[in-house]
Amino acid sequence: MNVITTESLTKRFGSFTAVDRVSFEVRRGEIFGFLGANGAGKTTAMRVLCGLSKPTSGKVIVAGHDVAAHPERVKRRVGYMSQRFSLYEELKVWENIRLYAGVYGMRPAEIARKCDALLRELHFEEGRDKLVRSLPTGWKQKLAFSVAIFHEPEIVFLDEPTGGVDPVARRQFWELIYRTADRGVTVFVTTHYMDEAEYCDRVSIMVDGRIAALDSPRNLKERFSAGSMDEVFRKLARPT
Repeated sequence: MNVITTESLTKRFGSFTAVDRVSFEVRRGEIFGFLGANGAGKTTAMRVLCGLSKPTSGKVIVAGHDVAAHPERVKRRVGYMSQRFSLYEELKVWENIRLYAGVYGMRPAEIARKCDALLRELHFEEGRDKLVRSLPTGWKQKLAFSVAIFHEPEIVFLDEPTGGVDPVARRQFWELIYRTADRGVTVFVTTHYMDEAEYCDRVSIMVDGRIAALDSPRNLKERFSAGSMDEVFRKLARPT
C-alpha cells in the first residue's frame, strides 16, 4: 500500500523551478532515500510532502490526504526531523517531549505515560531533567528522532538527520530507523552520506529538480555498472 503518491509535482519560486514534474510512490513501512546535491530540490520537495509548502502544480497525496487541499491533516499524520534536530536547546529533555506531543494533540496523561516509556527504551531515564543544550550531539539526534515519532505517525520525514555526528552514532541512529520501519512506519530520509543510501529499500536521486533515477541500491549499482552508491550518484550528478 502506498502512503505517498506524487504526480507531476512542481514547485516554483518566481521564475525558478525548484521541483520539476516529479512523480513517484512510497510504500508503507519502506525506508525511502531521497538523494541529491545541494540545490537539487530534495528539501523543497520534502517540505511540500510534509504540508509545510504548497505545490505550484501537480497532485500530492500523503497518508491519504491531498497536501494542497488539506495540509493540516497531513501534518497530524506525519513526523518531521530537520538537520538541526528540531529541539529547543533551553528546554529540558522531558519538556521537549511534552511540547511536541502537545502540538500533535496528545493528551497529558498519555504524554506522561509514553514519556516514561520512551526514556526507559532509550536508557536515558536519568537524563530527563537535563537541558538539551548539554547533551552530546548523538543523544540530541536520538531524542529528536524519538520526538518526531512520539505521536505514532504513519510517515516520518528525516532531512539529513545524521549530519555532524560520528560513524558510531550514525550507525546507532540507523538502528532506530530499522526498528521504526519494522513497526510499519514509513521512513523518508534525505542524506548526503552515500553509504547510508545502501541502507534504504529504494533510493531516488534528484538532479536539477528532477528524478534522474529511482530503484533499489542493488539495481541502481547494476544499472550504472557501479561498485557503490557514491559512484552511482557521481555518474548522475556529475555526468562526463
